[in-house]
Amino acid sequence: MIARPPVRTQFLIFTLFGEYILPEGRDAWTAGLLQLLNLLEVSERAARSTLSRMAEKGWLTSERAGRHSRYALTPRGIRLVKEGQVRIFEPRRTTWDGLWHMLVYSIPEGKRRLRGKLRQRLGWLGFGRLAPGTWIAPTDRREEVRLQLEDLGLMAYAQYFSGLRLHFADNAEIVRRCWDLETLNRDYAAFLDTYEPVFQRVRGEDHRGRPMPPAEHFVLHFWLTLGYTQFPRRDPNLPPALQPAGWLGTRASQTFQEFHQLLKEPSDRFVNELVTAQPDGNRRSGPRNPARP
Repeated sequence: MIARPPVRTQFLIFTLFGEYILPEGRDAWTAGLLQLLNLLEVSERAARSTLSRMAEKGWLTSERAGRHSRYALTPRGIRLVKEGQVRIFEPRRTTWDGLWHMLVYSIPEGKRRLRGKLRQRLGWLGFGRLAPGTWIAPTDRREEVRLQLEDLGLMAYAQYFSGLRLHFADNAEIVRRCWDLETLNRDYAAFLDTYEPVFQRVRGEDHRGRPMPPAEHFVLHFWLTLGYTQFPRRDPNLPPALQPAGWLGTRASQTFQEFHQLLKEPSDRFVNELVTAQPDGNRRSGPRNPARP
């Protein structure tokens, strides 16, 4: 129904855990993960290799139970996927007090790699690059920024300013300088072209009592979620006062939220049955602490 996008297997696994497994407070049997990834067109060899690498990097922890094994997110992995979930399902801004918030940093050249990571994380938080070492946002995210600076060990190189008013320029000019909303709007249009017709068809089938098979629910729900995750990384979630004419971000967000909710229950049920069933056919009695170090 939806073509598989060219996405790294590691990102697929993070999405599986963040969307289906972590919210249930459990880990997942490897056999179940392999079946899910197979439905997403990932070979067993590639899946096993990626799971092992993610464990080596400290994103996942594995535990053996006889001849079988299961995986859970580490505390580091949990924080990563939770940050992603917050931005994906963040409500659209409807008002703005007219104030900007700014991070200014001067990071030594010897810490260039960390500087690059900080830029990526600031973009994820909705900041735009106004000038070298200067990033702004219309939303006060000081606590999220503080956590990122502490995580990267860069607190000593940055200053955060809050509640700033703009002078000598207009807000539309600042928005154009900081964010490529023209390209983003085209991508929103492509997302809507792909998923709006499918949403209408699936919603109609559901009303006529002819729902899709569970596996198909899962696959569509997964690609819908993954397809939308590109946007919070690029969309600063600007309030209407700062949005350009013809902005499609709000419509795309509403379509995603409604379609996601329509597919969620059967998809969750399908995944839970796979990842909680022991390979010998029995079921585990309850969730394991997913934050086990």
